Amino acid sequence: MSGFARDPKHYGDRLVYEPLERKWAGYHAQHCGCGRDWLEAHAIPAGFTVIPRGQTGYYGLVGPGLTEGVDEKKLTADALWEAVTGKPGAQTWYESVRITCRSPEAEAARKAENERIYAPRRERAEKAKTELATEAQVKYLTTLAEKVGKERFEAEFAKVIKGSDIAPRASRQRCATAAKRLTKARARKLITTLVGND
Repeated sequence: MSGFARDPKHYGDRLVYEPLERKWAGYHAQHCGCGRDWLEAHAIPAGFTVIPRGQTGYYGLVGPGLTEGVDEKKLTADALWEAVTGKPGAQTWYESVRITCRSPEAEAARKAENERIYAPRRERAEKAKTELATEAQVKYLTTLAEKVGKERFEAEFAKVIKGSDIAPRASRQRCATAAKRLTKARARKLITTLVGND
């Protein structure tokens, strides 16, 4: 999402505007249509400077009317809009500044919060690799097998169990019986595939 930011790690003490590339390229194509890169053709010649943010491909812009010589309580992207589209900006709202604190304490808190949110998900994903398919999954797979046909079920079943120690579906074996041997994760993958081919 485009917006104004302060991030000491990447930009020092500068206020920058982080443009969403896709959004601004769209504005440029719609209002100018010169076919050139909007940064090189319009933003840089208008006096804006591009500040890269590490190796991520993201960047910030600084320049007159955008981040320089402006009241930080009344920030708009009007100056950039005019440079890129050739039309006066008419933003009717003011934007806030997103501040990223990267102090050791803030980074530790961020990592702890990520761990709190994602650790249970990782744990569930790991369990799903070894726990057998649920009764509901087996029932749904049986229904899907009836819809797509046994041949299609068997072909996709073979793909899903590849690289595992799960035995292939035997000839004349019921689809439900074969599905009971799947793990939760492989059953989910088979369901997704069969629904896509339904």
